[in-house]
Amino acid sequence: MATLQATEIADLVTTTLNELGELKFTDVMSDYQDTIFLKRLAKKNKMTFDAGPEVQWNLATDTNGSARGVGLYYTASVNPTNIMTTGKMPWRHVTWNWGIERREIAMNRTPRKIVDLTKTRRIAAFGDAVKYFERRGWRCPATTNEDDFHGIPYWIVKSNTAVTTNNGFNGTVPSGYTVVGNINPTTYPRWANYATQYTSVTFEDLIDKLERAMTWTAFKPLVDEVPSYNTGNDYGLYTTYAVLSACKKLLKSQNDNLGYDLDSVEGKVVFRRTPLTWARELEDDTTGPIYGVNWGVFKFMGLRGEWMHETPIPVHSNQPTVSATHTDCTLNTYCTDRRRNFVLATNTTMPD
Repeated sequence: MATLQATEIADLVTTTLNELGELKFTDVMSDYQDTIFLKRLAKKNKMTFDAGPEVQWNLATDTNGSARGVGLYYTASVNPTNIMTTGKMPWRHVTWNWGIERREIAMNRTPRKIVDLTKTRRIAAFGDAVKYFERRGWRCPATTNEDDFHGIPYWIVKSNTAVTTNNGFNGTVPSGYTVVGNINPTTYPRWANYATQYTSVTFEDLIDKLERAMTWTAFKPLVDEVPSYNTGNDYGLYTTYAVLSACKKLLKSQNDNLGYDLDSVEGKVVFRRTPLTWARELEDDTTGPIYGVNWGVFKFMGLRGEWMHETPIPVHSNQPTVSATHTDCTLNTYCTDRRRNFVLATNTTMPD
């Protein structure tokens, strides 16, 4: 039997406002379930620097080779040994922008305002910046001259060389590069990350290799008094959904009593107390990587006064009724100790 609904009564629709849910809206601006890069680096580990065209840090690349057994009346050798080199990283610049027309503000005001139009424009622009940081954070610029900042794969490089070579520290330079952070790993072999290949997500393959990677990258200073850039070993493990799901199945296979919960581990896989986290942007990487990032040595650098600097333009050029806001960032990433980071993957290819 046909019935009459409220929306079919013309006078009711004309004379009555809907329940509008003022001042709120649902965020469906992106496909990301969560974003990692900007939140993790910018809020917790960002370091600002006062000035200079680029940032540098110092590396002691070897001991001086003077320790030896001697007899009585030995002759000491105190010749100086050059053991220091310098890492460098140039700045990169990012901008996001938004504008609004004066009459739009006049129309979008109380009592006719449902949500603040100005706020939505600002949020949309910043949301685009978050998406940009997340995507570029898991990418390596194709060349040194690109405008984009250097993401994790620039510092943590894949390799298909067996771990019997260099004990697994075979992540040298990305394709198209000869140096990383202005340092050549051929000249300084210890300036390399740990990298190896795996074939399948099994205890005998991936898990054994993950255990080796975390063991071999757990460096401690030779001398306790060494002043270090490391703010404390703080690992994050990041991978694709397929690898995370396969690891969950391995975890469940160890537990004979799942009870009534079909997802008893609540999506969490932990290795040595470090959660294995799904990074949505890695879905474009067909090699099923697991990146082991030590956030104690992997940092954002931001130029003081130029980190998310907003510039409001009251009247835009050639548009007298338009105001605009430009947000600019001068930044880049830098890693003071590549050996504390690793990547496991089925191949060395990288997404575009």
